[in-house]
Amino acid sequence: MKIMDIEKLKNVGKDFLLALDDDLTREGLLDTPNRFATACEKLYSGYGKKPEDVMRVFDDENYDEMIVVKDIEFYSTCEHHILPFYGKAHIGYIPNGKIAGISKLPRIVEIFARRLQNQERLTSQIADTMDKLLKPKGVGVILEAKHLCMMARGIEKQNTVVTTSALTGLFKSNMNTRTEFLRHIER
Repeated sequence: MKIMDIEKLKNVGKDFLLALDDDLTREGLLDTPNRFATACEKLYSGYGKKPEDVMRVFDDENYDEMIVVKDIEFYSTCEHHILPFYGKAHIGYIPNGKIAGISKLPRIVEIFARRLQNQERLTSQIADTMDKLLKPKGVGVILEAKHLCMMARGIEKQNTVVTTSALTGLFKSNMNTRTEFLRHIER
C-alpha cells in the first residue's frame, strides 16, 4: 500500500500559496507548507488502513437484540471539491453469534471518513464492512452531515443537512426492525 508522500504534499502546499499570488516570506505563511502536509496526514489517515485490522469480533455470543452506537462524530473531505463535510454516524446491527468491540464501530467510521469521499459511498462502506466482518442478521447505518461545498460555495446554504442510509438484512426487510433503529437514534 502506498505511503503518503509528505515532501510532495509540502510542495503542493507551497504551489497552492503561490497560485494565490501570496507572499511566502510573510511570517504567517513561512511554515504553512509544512502545516499543510501535517494536516493532510491526519485528514487522509484512512488510506492504508483496513477495517479488519481494527475490528475486534467476539464469537459465540448469544446476544440477539439490536446494538446501536449513535452520534459518532466524523470529519471527511468531499472528493469533488476537496472541502470538508462533517457530521454524525449512527450504526445499528443485530448479532448472529458475533458481536463487535463497541469502540471498534467509531474506528471503522474513522477509517473510511479519513479519505477523499462522498457521503453516499461512506455510508455504504460502513454497512458493507459490518456485514462482511460480523455477518449479522442486519445492519443499519445513517449519516447526517453538513458539507462546506454547499455552505461556503455554490448554493451557500448554511443549515442544510444531508442524510444518507444503508440498510441490510432485517433492517431492510422488516419494518419493525427499521422502526426500532430509527427510534433509538432519535432519542
